[in-house]
Amino acid sequence: MPYTPASPTQSQPPVRINLLSDTQTRPTPAMRAAIASAEVGDEQIGDDPSVNALCARVADLLGKEAAVFMPSGTMCNVAALLVHCRPGDEIIAHKTAHILSREGGTHAALGGFQITGLDGADGQFTPDALRAALHPHTRYEMPQTVVSVEQTANIGGGTIWTKQHLDEVADIAHARGMATHMDGARLLNACVATGISAQDMAAGWDSVWIDFTKGLGAPLGAALAGPRAFIDKVWHWKQRLGGAMRQAGMSAAGCLYSLDHHVDRLADDHAHARALASGLAQINGVVVQQPETNLVFFDPAGAGISGADMVKALRAKGVLLATMDGRIRACTHLDVTAEMIEQTLELIRDVVRRA
Repeated sequence: MPYTPASPTQSQPPVRINLLSDTQTRPTPAMRAAIASAEVGDEQIGDDPSVNALCARVADLLGKEAAVFMPSGTMCNVAALLVHCRPGDEIIAHKTAHILSREGGTHAALGGFQITGLDGADGQFTPDALRAALHPHTRYEMPQTVVSVEQTANIGGGTIWTKQHLDEVADIAHARGMATHMDGARLLNACVATGISAQDMAAGWDSVWIDFTKGLGAPLGAALAGPRAFIDKVWHWKQRLGGAMRQAGMSAAGCLYSLDHHVDRLADDHAHARALASGLAQINGVVVQQPETNLVFFDPAGAGISGADMVKALRAKGVLLATMDGRIRACTHLDVTAEMIEQTLELIRDVVRRA
C-alpha cells in the first residue's frame, strides 16, 4: 500500500501538529544563521569549503576513507548500487526496503538490477534467511552482488538492527564475495538509542550514508561514505544523475550545524514516541507497536474506525498523519513537542469516542 497522507482541501484547517514524517522539520533560526554565513565555492569541481568540511566530517563519523555530498538519500542509494552492480545482478534486501518499494523502480530502470526482498519480522531479515537466499555460482543464476539493510527499518516500525545482527549479515555477505550497503537514513537515531557509535554500527558495511533532512532537521542533503576508490566512482554517477551542485555550501552548512546541535536531541524524539505509544495503548481497540526510535505504527480498526478514516478525522483537526502499509505511522521530530503529543492523544480519544 502506498504512502498516503490525507489529501489537502481548501476547507481543511492549517496543520498545527505535523506527525507525517521527520522530513517535515524546518531549519531553526540558528541553523538559518549558519546557512546564511556559509563559506561557499563550486562544489562540482571540489572547491566548496563547507561541502569539503562536511564530507570529511561524515567520513570520520562513519569510519570510512571518503564521503560525497548528495541532494538526497535516494540518490545515495541509487549511485551506490550503480557502482556496486552491473546489469543483471541481484541485490538482496528486506521486502519492505526503501530501495525496493519507494524509489520508483530506479534500480531496475537505470541499472537493470533485480532486488530480491526477503521476509522477516519488523523490517529485518535473519542471517538464516540470507543464507537460504544464496545460490550456487552458476551460469544459470544471476550474480548476487550486494546485501542491503536499512537502519532503522522504516516500515518495520523504526526498529534497530542490532550490532550483532549487522555483523553476522555482513560476514555472510563478504564470505560470498558480496558487497554490503547500509541505507542509513535514520542511522543516528539507532546510535542515540543504543549508545553505539556510528563508526561501530557501520563497521563491516562497504557503503553507508546518513540523511540530514530527517531527524537532524536540515533542509537538504545526505552524504554517502565508503572507500576512496568507490567514492570516486560514485562521483561519476552523481554527475550523470545531475547531482553535482554549485554553491552547495549553503546546504552543507545546515548539515554541519545539525551534526553539532541536533544529534543528541534525537533522544527527545524517542521519548515523545514512547509517550505517544503509551497513550495509544491505553485506548481500547487500538493496536500499537512499541517504538524503538521515533516512529510509531498503530491500527485503530479494533476501536471501530479504519486507519484512513482516523487520518482524515485528525487532519480536519489540524493533525497531519499518514497510512503506510495498512497502518497509521506517526513520526516524532524536531518540531514536535511533548504538549503536541498530549494534544494528539486527546484528539484521537475523541475520534474513537465518536466512532
